[in-house]
Amino acid sequence: MGRFLFYILCPVLLFAVAACSGSSDTKQQVIVYTSVDDIFARPVARNFEDRTGIRVHLVTDTEETKSTGLLNRLIAEKKRPVADVFWSGDPVRAAVLKKQGVSAPYISRASEGLPAKFSDPEGYWTAFSTRARVIIYNTDIIKTESRPLSVFDLNDPRFKGKACIANPLFGTTSMHAAALFQVLGEERAEKFFNAFTANEGRILGSNGDVKDRVAAGECALGLTDTDDVNVAISERLHVGFVFPDQKGMGTLLIPNCAVLIKGAPHLKEAQQFIDFLLSPETEEVLAASMAAQIPLRQDIKGPGIFPPVSEIKTMKVDYSSLAVMLEKIMKGFLKEWVDSNS
Repeated sequence: MGRFLFYILCPVLLFAVAACSGSSDTKQQVIVYTSVDDIFARPVARNFEDRTGIRVHLVTDTEETKSTGLLNRLIAEKKRPVADVFWSGDPVRAAVLKKQGVSAPYISRASEGLPAKFSDPEGYWTAFSTRARVIIYNTDIIKTESRPLSVFDLNDPRFKGKACIANPLFGTTSMHAAALFQVLGEERAEKFFNAFTANEGRILGSNGDVKDRVAAGECALGLTDTDDVNVAISERLHVGFVFPDQKGMGTLLIPNCAVLIKGAPHLKEAQQFIDFLLSPETEEVLAASMAAQIPLRQDIKGPGIFPPVSEIKTMKVDYSSLAVMLEKIMKGFLKEWVDSNS
């Protein structure tokens, strides 16, 4: 009976891991949870495997619960960690893990050249290659000269019933919501979301849905990430994009973050994987991929379709405190707002 319970309780997603398969070779592997799309994360993992001989067990999240599902799993596994590294698609989830005591500090020598302002000063996460939150619009419906320039344009009466966003309880949209609350203040941020409802804006399942609906003309414009925009343009869909609020509060950047899990079962391999994530090589790979991520290092060639970070007016947010703001609004206003508009 004890043997039976072992197999039942062994984490389903990690059935191939040596610890659950009976293999005694558990040293040359690293278990990586990531909220980055598998299609973008896996080539990096394979490069690491080829370079080091260390096998990477990659566990990804679903599109609809991006970041949140794995975040909850990491918190649940806190006392008996399974993962070694969390490759986060944004800093907010990394800050939550620090607050919850799930992560450990690790300052990698490979982080040289990365701007410190995006990373945790105590080393609980280190930021690299970034995406940005942008407005995507249908070029058949909205002409260049009348394109939206601010997130507030989603609430313009001329776009009534035509704007869309992903569910702000999940993924990068939740981080964007927290950033708006931090930068605008609670009163103005709540006013923004209520105005979106009054303008008959639509809440969709994911950023990918926003991209698809705008491309199909079901929505005229929406908020999404630069990687979704790059995919749409590469597919020759009729969309354009705008880095919003370049004359106002700026555009929100969403860098990747490398996080070491406290009590990582494979500590040495985890540190090696983080070193690899933070290398210029990985920034080059992510910039050249369909993710079209923008390098944080100024001397790395970017994806071409997007300007370098130095040419983008960015939102001035405190990534560390966004976790506190996100927790507050997800239990309060934002949860109530989504529930009342679903």
